[in-house]
Amino acid sequence: MEVLYNFPLWASLFSIFFAQFVKVPIQFIATREWNWSLITSTGGMPSSHSAAVTALSTGVALEVGLSSPIFAVSAMFAIITMFDATGVRRQAGEQAIVLNRLMVDFQRFMSEAKGWQNKPEQEKRKELKELLGHKPIEVFFGGLSGIILTLLLHYLFIV
Repeated sequence: MEVLYNFPLWASLFSIFFAQFVKVPIQFIATREWNWSLITSTGGMPSSHSAAVTALSTGVALEVGLSSPIFAVSAMFAIITMFDATGVRRQAGEQAIVLNRLMVDFQRFMSEAKGWQNKPEQEKRKELKELLGHKPIEVFFGGLSGIILTLLLHYLFIV
């Protein structure tokens, strides 16, 4: 059961849960609406992906040092993950917004042209996930929270 003593793994998992949970109050502050579905959704502030990979990298650095090859691997993994969150995944989300708009327009056309409106709403459309990626600020704060939480956990449980 050595996995129970794997500090970088636990720090990373804790950072994911923290980042997902804190999205709810942040969204409440911004919109004055509670949206508990954010706990299980992608995208939003802060990035749980960034929190996880920076926590992992920070945990590895604390365990084996900055000069170790495993830290280099975890650091590159973190950089690629955060770059992807602001790049490819963000663009996929932007495309989903446009495609969803096109679907709404197409559905309106179809409902006016035929008796299509008699079908249940679930059958009419299935929206694509628009909140896939992150804005750079979301990635920054996700990464920052991963580092800070890992340092705090290391201080509380290891030192």
